[in-house]
Amino acid sequence: MAAAQNQNNNSSNNLNKRGWFTRFLDTVEWLGNLLPHPVTLFALFALLVVFASGVAAFFGVSAADPRPGQEGVIITVNSLLSGDGIRWMVSNLVTNFTGFAPLGTVLVAILGVGVAERSGMLSALMRGMVMGASPRMVTIVVVFAGVISNTASELGYVVLVPLAAMIFHSLGRHPLAGLAAAFAGVSAGYSANLFIGTVDPLLAGFTTEAAQLLDSDYIVGPEANWFFMIVSTFLIAALGAFVTEKIVEPKLGKYNPSEADPDYEDDGSVKMEKLNPQEKLGLKLAGLTFLGLAALLALTIVPEWGILRNQETGGVARSPFLNGIVVYIFITFAIPGYVYGYVTRTMRSDVDVIHAMSKTMSSMGLYIVLVFFAAQFVAFFGWTNFGTIMAVKGAAFLEAINLTGPMVFVFFIMMCAFVNLMLGSASAQWAITAPIFVPMLMLIGYAPELVQAAYRIGDSVTNIITPMMSYFGLILAVAARYKKDIGIGTLISVMLPYTIVFFVGWVTLFYIWVFAAGLPVGPGAATYYQLG
Repeated sequence: MAAAQNQNNNSSNNLNKRGWFTRFLDTVEWLGNLLPHPVTLFALFALLVVFASGVAAFFGVSAADPRPGQEGVIITVNSLLSGDGIRWMVSNLVTNFTGFAPLGTVLVAILGVGVAERSGMLSALMRGMVMGASPRMVTIVVVFAGVISNTASELGYVVLVPLAAMIFHSLGRHPLAGLAAAFAGVSAGYSANLFIGTVDPLLAGFTTEAAQLLDSDYIVGPEANWFFMIVSTFLIAALGAFVTEKIVEPKLGKYNPSEADPDYEDDGSVKMEKLNPQEKLGLKLAGLTFLGLAALLALTIVPEWGILRNQETGGVARSPFLNGIVVYIFITFAIPGYVYGYVTRTMRSDVDVIHAMSKTMSSMGLYIVLVFFAAQFVAFFGWTNFGTIMAVKGAAFLEAINLTGPMVFVFFIMMCAFVNLMLGSASAQWAITAPIFVPMLMLIGYAPELVQAAYRIGDSVTNIITPMMSYFGLILAVAARYKKDIGIGTLISVMLPYTIVFFVGWVTLFYIWVFAAGLPVGPGAATYYQLG
């Protein structure tokens, strides 16, 4: 009788927990659905800045300039509803867009990545990594491949996630565990990578625009977080494998094939075949090409006489080499990609390369539209002095509550992770938050590169538990192949352990790397910033 009572109590507790969790997910989904499209959101924010600047100027909102040599100078709000403001908007609407830092850098980088992707090189590399792994190593290789795959944006979601589920199934393991491992690597490990990809110049452009609200000469390069992201790759792979094997798989239990969707048939979009000899040769020659290009680039920067060193200082900092990172992304993806395509006969002429580039560029239409409105919002925010004033007020508040030490980054990362639940786009979220938090944290002594690295942690770890993430529906559809009645709540409950473990582990690494070991987050990246 007592045992039955305890069992009923346990069941009741489980229902209560499940009910709380379901309500939380419902709230996230409801809040997310209230948000308009990111393009509309930026347009609305730009309009809000216009009207708010008129109101703030009318009421005399201002702040004391904190920069050395500017003592006694008061920063006031410039009204966009004034004659000067309207003339400025009309004169600068086009240049706000064409001069926006993330626009050109991302488009140039994506041209090279597009050649490598559409030749089949990146897909073959991913299949080779995952399908060539031993059964004992397959979990960590799947997560690792997921992290690497985000160099080519959607490739990991479209190819690796369903492939990992199939591989786990073929090994007698639960396919949803394979799906979860790959999804965690691709999405929760989004910012980590061994290579500089398209997301790096994108975020660096927004960070530069934000930093220049306070320091007009400050430039953040695409390589700004490279060191930290390299070591993060191995951390995420190890943590992802641990969570998969010790938490997720035991929770899922033994797979029951009767749970699968009886109407599902493999459409052939994801191939289980191992690499054929031609593909292996293509990858080998592409790899040798990559090494040759890397050696040539090393000759321009490693020797003291390297032509891409800073010609004034002789050093690497602020050198043409670092300023031209996007060019190297283009070259080191496009040329090996073409070599692979030529060997495997997916690319035989310049027309094929041009076709690959044009197809990739055509997929960037939404991004270009989004950037137009994001550029106006950022420019309006800067011209009105809202960014500087909010940064000064925010920094003063942090000092008043004595939250200027390294602990401030825990709260900052948590805030980014929470906002990401409802605004899943990395670029959209950073475009909105960077103009406020980059100068604010600069004022209390932290460099923009460090702030960006912290943001990337928060932006990544909750990607896998928000229905607002653009590929969440695709992942749910793949999962439904193996568990026909799976819902959003079930999928998120499977992924939640990754979010918790990644958050704790990644934040710990951040503090050890930056504040305990005193290591830079990237080549030439500063940890601290001093005005003046």
